[in-house]
Amino acid sequence: MRRWQFIVIVIAIALISGIGGYQFQQHTRQQNNNSTVKEVHNPYAPKIKSVIGIEVPNFSLADVNGEQRLLSEWQGKVIAINFWATWCTPCREEIPAFVELQEKYAADGVQFVGIALQTPDEIKDFLTEFKVNYPALVGENEVIALGKQLGNDIGALPYTVILDREGKIAFTRRGPLLKAEAEEVINTLL
Repeated sequence: MRRWQFIVIVIAIALISGIGGYQFQQHTRQQNNNSTVKEVHNPYAPKIKSVIGIEVPNFSLADVNGEQRLLSEWQGKVIAINFWATWCTPCREEIPAFVELQEKYAADGVQFVGIALQTPDEIKDFLTEFKVNYPALVGENEVIALGKQLGNDIGALPYTVILDREGKIAFTRRGPLLKAEAEEVINTLL
């Protein structure tokens, strides 16, 4: 095969891949925009065990000060648990919206809880920079295990789980959660 033929084939493959990736992204965004309080179905994502309706057991993780925090501290509230990391671009993009929603709905009994797949030292500056106004818990293997228990079988970040006031999973989202979507879910649970 001649060099120019090879180059043309590589360019064609790259174009087809780019167009396919764009179409996949648009399809996924459309799926995400059509979601309500339910587990989001993405036909391209690996199948996950449904966790909607499951009561979350009382777990414990350390906060950035090294103190153990229990999920039961927020019992009776609508709890949005967000798994994230500072190196995760979509996580960084959604956290400001969560800060706003925490501020807006705290008096109504909504509690955001961030769970970082990092150490306290790795996230302290981030928390200050982004003015995070909700608890930030940390861990490594225990965070991965908890994520799997809550339906995140592939370890995707960000991953958000919203619990109703009885502590049952009402919503999950692998990938970024838009502010409007989160607010819609929250309002259905208040």
